[in-house]
Amino acid sequence: MIVVRTSVVIDAPIERCFDLARDIDVHTSTVWKHTKERAVAGRTSGKIELGETVTFEATHLGVRQRLTSEIVEFDPPVRFVDRMVRGAFKRMRHEHDFERLDAARTRMTDTLTFEAPLGPLGWIAERLVLRRYMLKFLVDRNAEVKRIAERGEEM
Repeated sequence: MIVVRTSVVIDAPIERCFDLARDIDVHTSTVWKHTKERAVAGRTSGKIELGETVTFEATHLGVRQRLTSEIVEFDPPVRFVDRMVRGAFKRMRHEHDFERLDAARTRMTDTLTFEAPLGPLGWIAERLVLRRYMLKFLVDRNAEVKRIAERGEEM
């Protein structure tokens, strides 16, 4: 199993950061354009809530795939957790944590834990490709969330 953690300080209130991070429209507009990611089932627009699912369809590493996640923990505005219920990974859990640094600054931390299928082949793929790929995905997405939050843009 691989754990990838990222953290970014955003010059915006915690509530704004929390809401942007759980907004399906923000997610689909901030992921890599070449993946052509879109929400196709469950909550497909707006802010996802506890117990809701979303299914994303995208091309990653040259393969078109679907991944369905469910929000399994929800403590606004400090934390929410989604867990893959269907998709390419053997397991995936994504923890989104928010820390109020002051009234106008927030630390957003993502902890992504995943395990590839296929036993020893999956273990090799995790270490050679997936860890770096997933880290870059989170870093790039979080830079876009930061940009939107700090500019005061609405989605």
